[in-house]
Amino acid sequence: MAHGRTYRTSVKIGNWSEDLRLQEDKKKEYLEKKKRGELTVQKVDFLKENILRPVNLSATNDGKLHFGDVVMLVNMGGENRECSTVSINADINSLIKVPSPGIQSPCGISAARGIQPCIRTAFIITSVDGSPDGSPLVFEKRFALRTTSGFARGLYLTSDLQSFQKCAKKSRLQEVNLVENYSYLSGWKVVHFDPQERLEHEGHPIPANAKVLIIHCKTNQALAVLGDQVLQNIYGNEYEVTSHTFLDSHKAEQDRNHWILCTSNPAGNGLVPLKTPELSANNKEPTQENPV
Repeated sequence: MAHGRTYRTSVKIGNWSEDLRLQEDKKKEYLEKKKRGELTVQKVDFLKENILRPVNLSATNDGKLHFGDVVMLVNMGGENRECSTVSINADINSLIKVPSPGIQSPCGISAARGIQPCIRTAFIITSVDGSPDGSPLVFEKRFALRTTSGFARGLYLTSDLQSFQKCAKKSRLQEVNLVENYSYLSGWKVVHFDPQERLEHEGHPIPANAKVLIIHCKTNQALAVLGDQVLQNIYGNEYEVTSHTFLDSHKAEQDRNHWILCTSNPAGNGLVPLKTPELSANNKEPTQENPV
């Protein structure tokens, strides 16, 4: 006696009901998260949309830096790295929406390749001794570097002595990050890049768009960018930033410690042209032949 087929491909076997319910629950959860904007891709897009918004840097008519100026901290690059800018290294874990959208502290920093004035790269030269906005910043004078208000929350660039629990992620050197409240750890000063000319320039106004060193007041370590330490984040591959003084054979700071506090052109046509290495070595005025 021939037996008919009792199984077809459409027959449901196993825990088919539970599997179907689980798929429906996952789809429902996905749609709810999408509606609330809680998907990872939505958070990344929201973060980039806000933190990469353009910012107008300050324009200095007298060619000097002042308290209240909005600047970028630019390193012109070197043997193993490109031109880069100190930037807020915020990810979706740093993002908060209550009471208003922004980033929370503590927050890391990195050196982004290229020069784009935006919320992520803009810092305000802030007085810590009551000096009014608009007064000149001078060599060796203590000040703070603060992010813009609003989405960037006005966080302070801060560093402290390295330890096993607190150090830079890649190099294990002295960490630099952003915190909410100002303290002695947030104090910085600018010194002349040439050790032989520092005493002569002490107390003199600091020229904008000139090569200088940015020194952490408590630890006396210079702000540095590390081309051999690469951080992978949502913005791409960027360099690690730390507080560490790198000296050459002549006991002078290396180009990893050289920074330009970049401002905009008073004429309103973008950034002030940055100096070529030859001009920077003499701290001459920037030319119009090498625009950013």
